[in-house]
Amino acid sequence: MKSKKTSAPKNGTIQDITRKNIDTIARVEEIAQKERTFGERVADKVAAVIGSWTFIITQSAILACWVALNIVGWVQHWDPYPFILLNLALSFQAAYASPIIMMSQNRQARLFERRNHLDLQINLLSEQENTEMLRLLRKLCEHANISIDDEVEKVLEEQTKPDRILKDIAETVT
Repeated sequence: MKSKKTSAPKNGTIQDITRKNIDTIARVEEIAQKERTFGERVADKVAAVIGSWTFIITQSAILACWVALNIVGWVQHWDPYPFILLNLALSFQAAYASPIIMMSQNRQARLFERRNHLDLQINLLSEQENTEMLRLLRKLCEHANISIDDEVEKVLEEQTKPDRILKDIAETVT
C-alpha cells in the first residue's frame, strides 16, 4: 500500500505564495477601483489635489499675491482691506471642497469597513481551524498514549466567542 505523500503548495517557495497573495490583493484593489462611480472618481481626484502640498503652496502663493497687490496696488485696489472678495472666494471654495472631500472619505471608509469584515471572517475561520487542529492533535496524543495537560488543551479547544471578547474589551477600555 502506497502512502500519500504530502507536499508543499504547488506554488513552491514562500516567495511564490507571497506573490500569489499580493496578486490577490492587487486584484481586489483593482476591482474596488473599477466599481467607483463617476462621482466617486471625481471626488477622489479633487480630494487628492486639494490634499496635496502643491495645492497648499500654490494657494498660499496666490493668497499672498492677492493681499500684497491689494495693499500696495499701483493701479487699483479691486479688493481693499478687509478683502471681502477674497473671503467670498475662499468661502465658495470651502463650501464645495468640504463635501467633495467628505464623499471621498466616506467611500474610503466603506472600503475599509469591507476589508475589516473580510479580515474578521478570515480570522474567525483561522481560529476555527486551529481549534479543530488542537482537538485532532489531542485525539492523536490520546491514541498514542502521550500525556498532555488536559486543562489547558480543553480551554484552547473551546470556541472563541467574538461578541464576548468585544464586551470584555468595552468594559475594560472604557
